[in-house]
Amino acid sequence: MSTSLATPGVYIEEKSSFGSTVVPVQTALPAFVGYTAKAARGSKSLINKPTKVTSFGQFVELFGGAPDTKFIIEANEASAQGFQLSFLDASRYMLFNSIRLFYANGGADCYIVSVGLYGEEINGDQLTSKNNGGIAALEKSLEPTLLVVPDAVLLSADDCFAVQAQMLSHCGYKMKNRFAILDVYDGDKERTFDEDDIVDKFREGVGSNFLMWGAAYYPYIQTNIVKSADLDFTRIDNKEVLIEVLNTEVDKNLANGVITEARAEGIKKEIAKIADITDADAIKSLQSTLKVVSPAINAIIEDMGSMINLMPPSAALAGAYTMCDNSVSVAKSPANISLGAVVSPSVDINNDNQEELNLPLNGKAINAIRGFAGKGVLVWGARTLDGNSQDYRYISVRRTMTFLEQSIKFAAEAFVFAPNNSTTWSTLRATVANFLSNQWQSGLLAGNSPDDAYEIQIGLGSTMTANDILDGVLKMTVKVAITRPAEFIVITFEQQQQKS
Repeated sequence: MSTSLATPGVYIEEKSSFGSTVVPVQTALPAFVGYTAKAARGSKSLINKPTKVTSFGQFVELFGGAPDTKFIIEANEASAQGFQLSFLDASRYMLFNSIRLFYANGGADCYIVSVGLYGEEINGDQLTSKNNGGIAALEKSLEPTLLVVPDAVLLSADDCFAVQAQMLSHCGYKMKNRFAILDVYDGDKERTFDEDDIVDKFREGVGSNFLMWGAAYYPYIQTNIVKSADLDFTRIDNKEVLIEVLNTEVDKNLANGVITEARAEGIKKEIAKIADITDADAIKSLQSTLKVVSPAINAIIEDMGSMINLMPPSAALAGAYTMCDNSVSVAKSPANISLGAVVSPSVDINNDNQEELNLPLNGKAINAIRGFAGKGVLVWGARTLDGNSQDYRYISVRRTMTFLEQSIKFAAEAFVFAPNNSTTWSTLRATVANFLSNQWQSGLLAGNSPDDAYEIQIGLGSTMTANDILDGVLKMTVKVAITRPAEFIVITFEQQQQKS
């Protein structure tokens, strides 16, 4: 007892019956970095402040709604539709719809870092480290385990690669407790297999550092996140050209005898209202009228929806990682799973196309997203960018090891400044062994017995020398056998002679 027994009486002393335990850390808590409509909780600004949200509704409450993405229309007689649309780049941002895609694929809690508001030019420095913002702001947050920056693909190619290299460095050098999900720049395009090939350029651009801490996916995905009913002609920035395109269609229909001259005149009067109309109800009414009288406006709205819904896949994968971790475990590869709110991949990939994606000579594997008849759109790859590594070739292995490391690390902090003796060593060994035994039983570790699944070494003459103890150093070695995915299943068939 801590007090001396000097006064006669009855003294009670309690002893701990159970040792300390290792609390498993959360494995799927993404951090999204990008631009938002607002960033405030009441009067408090949330710019460059990592903020945890638990639902899409809370995200909208704190960070606002969708950007008012604008388009430029050009008359194009060579096109079957007679026009061509392109984005007004200054109005395009990816984060809002990416969060919607995240929740459509099983997302739960996540962190948001707003680096700026709509109307600002997307800037690589803001997304990474300028004024301690963006990715750098996450260095003070220990919870996030995934990193996603959807707006990076809206930068120039070089700036995008610089941001993605910073993502890998943040995960593998600064923090060592999170994993980056990357998009291939221009991933909506077909591969050309020449000096301009988008996959080869991506592999060159992201560099060769900390590759085990990230995975990349190709191609982009066609989603149905944005509904055509939410779009109207006000999205066209150059309305005078829109009016010209619609009138050209009316003139063609008149010349072909599809409509009468009086009908054509009436339609053109409705089209002319586009130039000056501003009232919301009037816009809605005119939009309804134009949909009836002008097939071209319907084609324009459809194209706008298709363009907005073509998205990089990283946010969908963040949702898929979360769903896999919560429904199975972190040891389950986030692959051979279908993606929600996805219509099709933007590029069709077959087995021959995927071979070089999955097994390149430089090891920088790109995970394919493929459409399969009767199955939907599936994630068909489970490799990190360090595909030549025997240790961390697979996403599930890298993330499982991180989970074990971080869980044991936080538990071991309780032993800092404890006596560096056999009592502490045995207690720490028992604490870690109990945790690893639970993980073996749940299937994270491979082996027929705990002795096959893990080994813990600690003590003088084993992991420490006498000088280590004099220097106040306690060393423990933990060896684990992590389960690996069955990426290639080979089934051999042969004939045998009739036996009866």
